[in-house]
Amino acid sequence: MSRIYWDTMLFVYWIEDHPQHAARINRIRKRMEVRRDTLCSSVFTLGEVLTGFYKRGALEEAAQIRKAFSSPQIELLAFTPETAEQYGRIRAGQRVSPADAIHLASAAQAGVDLFLTHDHRLQRLAIPGIQFIAGMDVNLF
Repeated sequence: MSRIYWDTMLFVYWIEDHPQHAARINRIRKRMEVRRDTLCSSVFTLGEVLTGFYKRGALEEAAQIRKAFSSPQIELLAFTPETAEQYGRIRAGQRVSPADAIHLASAAQAGVDLFLTHDHRLQRLAIPGIQFIAGMDVNLF
């Protein structure tokens, strides 16, 4: 049983049934369920996912997304003062965007086992508090 952090794009591909990536995301999620892994992400992810729905004025869909993210199937990690400390260290030591630093800091503060992303730049990083950072094409699932 592992704690696996999903970066925003994995949720976007899953929710939007992306023609190229949704099948892979579905396989990962099903394998995580079999292994009894915990799916986690930051509250920031929820905000990023909701942005597109609000831009389109899709308020009913936004409400469904909020409900899905509040289910026990997803552990939403808070941005705490300790997470802010992690964020500061990551921003000072790595060349990553503020948004990526929020994700990495949230995952590191929570001590996740695996951080899954589609961002190839993040896959080569080593962040204390995160066991592994890998792409969604990793052969673990």
